[in-house]
Amino acid sequence: MQAISTVIPCDPSLYLYGIFPAPGPKGLVVKGLDDQPIQTHVIGDFAFLYSVAKQSRYLASRKHLLGHERVLEAAMQAGDRTLLPLQFGLIIETWERVVTELLMPHGEALQRLFASLAGQREVGVKVLWQPDEELNQLMAADDTLRQQRDRLEGRQLSMDEVVTIGQAIERGVEARKTAVMDAFRERLNPLANRVIENDPLTDAMIYNAAYLIPWDQEPAFGAAIEALDSTFEDRLRIRYNNFTAPYNFAQLDQLD
Repeated sequence: MQAISTVIPCDPSLYLYGIFPAPGPKGLVVKGLDDQPIQTHVIGDFAFLYSVAKQSRYLASRKHLLGHERVLEAAMQAGDRTLLPLQFGLIIETWERVVTELLMPHGEALQRLFASLAGQREVGVKVLWQPDEELNQLMAADDTLRQQRDRLEGRQLSMDEVVTIGQAIERGVEARKTAVMDAFRERLNPLANRVIENDPLTDAMIYNAAYLIPWDQEPAFGAAIEALDSTFEDRLRIRYNNFTAPYNFAQLDQLD
């Protein structure tokens, strides 16, 4: 890593969006939060994307979150594809804080992270289904389970009977869910260099994964998504994000 230049105080405070290898993005036309111009500050090998902060604290509103993301996407679309996105809401008063809290302890790890992301892009896949419809399909497909349930209808059930039928239905639904997830893993994981599976965001969401893939291989990945969509027809809703900052693969806890 090159020597870090003299620290310059920030007046006024600055809002930080992300880090690029120096010299970083140039001539961005997108505006940042509070409609402020986007600028670049270089410290050694690192270029920080920032704008003047007009607020002391930014609430995580939809408007602000989308504004933060829009700046990063514009920078990547402009050609600076190797990006380490910073956490939403990061405001600094001096560049010294960046040097002492980030670059000095993590500078070499940041360089390694840049290397691991070079030529790669993150894409995201979220899969949702209709729980009630899945239960109906389970009962229609499983004669034994359906007959077991039918025999209990109209009776005063004991606790053991309630638990037994409940567990059987839960296992059946879980097996259907696992089969869907495995289909996505088998089709998509071989196309990716890294995969991170995150927790579902809603009760209807059964799969939530991020994939790190070669930048120019997105068309093949997108075609695989289309094939899965055709396979499951109307049973699933697939949300595919093929252009996003690599939040899942640029975590600070992955640096060292």
